[in-house]
Amino acid sequence: MSNQGVDPGRRRFLTLTTSVVGGAGAVAAAWPFLASLKPSERAKALGAPVTVDISKVEAGQRIIFPWRGKPVWVVNRTDEMLASLPKVTDDLRDPDSQEPQQPSYAQNEARSIKPKVLVMVGSCTHLGCSPSFRPDHPAPDIDPNWQGGFYCPCHGSKFDLAGRVYKSVPAPLNLLVPPHRYEDDHTIVVGEDPVGA
Repeated sequence: MSNQGVDPGRRRFLTLTTSVVGGAGAVAAAWPFLASLKPSERAKALGAPVTVDISKVEAGQRIIFPWRGKPVWVVNRTDEMLASLPKVTDDLRDPDSQEPQQPSYAQNEARSIKPKVLVMVGSCTHLGCSPSFRPDHPAPDIDPNWQGGFYCPCHGSKFDLAGRVYKSVPAPLNLLVPPHRYEDDHTIVVGEDPVGA
């Protein structure tokens, strides 16, 4: 057979059109598979790692987001907040964080990887209420020697600005510090330990 009557421009057009339609079909077929690799909202709620941008959290401010069905707090502590931590040591039940309420890399006075940034599960260790953030001091309605921290209005449990529990309150343990790591200076991944930890 002879190709003398064939238009080369039309042939290129048909070849290009077939390639584009075939490529779109391949992408459409692969899309459900690729989408299935991303954790679902249910998986995230059950414990999949959560990535949090902390770049806009101002000094002294707290943000809240869900992880494993619980509120997780990130507090950007000021120098004044950090300076208050040793002032309350004698009033605390577990000031050195001996109970396993935090990963080993957060077993320090600030209970954090980076002193200024506190990452903590916001559930009282008494009955699971969510304490209020009370960085103000003094606060005579809570304690005349209050240096700021977290106060649970359900039964009066008090925690300092590192989430360490005071003596003589119903809560038996410090607030929980979840596993977390820094992806970069402004991004925290909650639910994963740092490499090598």
